[in-house]
Amino acid sequence: MTNEPPGGRNIRFLIAYDGTDFSGWQRQDGSPLSGARRTVQGVLETALETMHGHRVPLTGSGRTDAGVHAAGQVANFHTSIGRIPAGRFVPALNGLLPQDLRILEARETRRDFHARFDARSRTYRYHLICGRPALPHELRYALQLRRRPRIDRLNDYGRLLLGEQDCSLFAAFGDSSESRFRYISRCHFFVRADTLVFEISANAFLWKMVRSILGTLLFFEERDLEPRALLKALENGERRLAGPTLPGRGLFLWNIEYYQD
Repeated sequence: MTNEPPGGRNIRFLIAYDGTDFSGWQRQDGSPLSGARRTVQGVLETALETMHGHRVPLTGSGRTDAGVHAAGQVANFHTSIGRIPAGRFVPALNGLLPQDLRILEARETRRDFHARFDARSRTYRYHLICGRPALPHELRYALQLRRRPRIDRLNDYGRLLLGEQDCSLFAAFGDSSESRFRYISRCHFFVRADTLVFEISANAFLWKMVRSILGTLLFFEERDLEPRALLKALENGERRLAGPTLPGRGLFLWNIEYYQD
């Protein structure tokens, strides 16, 4: 066996998508006729196959769940096409892709670049409409919260999550991660226009972890629990002490940072 990267040029994409009508990032085997669901990776690989005349595997920086959006997903693939500049992949592929999936940028990168394993930090944002009726189009991209939470208290909770954490409290049933320790570098709330935004960055995330963290912080805030109550729940690590896992529609994969960018 060899760890050498595949031959050909290595092309890195910056990708955005509306996740509403996708069953997540990861491709599913088979065709729609055989029951395979529409996924971001699957649609992109179909477009790449059309362009190349053969299957082209695409590697993403991470797997977003069904209904989750992206403004800054990163992916890479190796291509044997050497006659066009990397930037030309953008209009060529966007002409083959549906309107809810766009390539924003394409550039050639080093041959051994890996969108997943080379990532240093991943940032997600979750959008909430608080205390007012949401406009119909907003409900595709934000969660309606029928009250106005205390942002200062939410940020008190968020500061407790910074650093290396055992995130078992936020682990979804069925998560197969070998370790549940993650390093969280950012966890805070802010208001943009009239939308409450939750932003969190970490080296990696457990399955459904962001939505579980946010559901837990809102759960504790609504009950006016002291920050030490969250610390006790973290130390215990039992999922029953956490809040609900929120729906995917308000969540965006916002940005990926790399060690060598």
